[in-house]
Amino acid sequence: MSFFDPNYSVLPDRAYLRELWRPWKLATLAVGMGWLLYGATHYNIGDWDIGVSIVMGVLAYLLAPWSMYVILNAIRYRPKWWWAHMAAALAAGIFVADTSYMAYHLIAGNPTYRDANFPASISLYFLAGGVWLYRGTLIELIRNASDITLS
Repeated sequence: MSFFDPNYSVLPDRAYLRELWRPWKLATLAVGMGWLLYGATHYNIGDWDIGVSIVMGVLAYLLAPWSMYVILNAIRYRPKWWWAHMAAALAAGIFVADTSYMAYHLIAGNPTYRDANFPASISLYFLAGGVWLYRGTLIELIRNASDITLS
């Protein structure tokens, strides 16, 4: 299934929301959340706790594939207002990687290590978005990946 759609919508549609319920995507979310929760409970880092792991992990799951979809299509097709589409997608990434982090810790009264957190969080946000971007079943993903030739 192609990531590109010349008639893409900037707003998530029903098809996007259905994709969030794919078992393989939910399984990768569970694995990722497991890693985040393990780190929150086993590493003594002042700004890493269970709450921020849940908030940022769930927001990334909901928004990161949409950000990647919009960015890729805006770059490829350059529709009218393409730069605004890209800005919205990047703003969603910044919201998840920084704004939600800062808001959570402000409310919780935790220390923040924004300079260390942002590069790691924004990178993981777009990496996860790239993984969850695929629209299809796990079997289709494996089949399509095996069809790729490096030439």
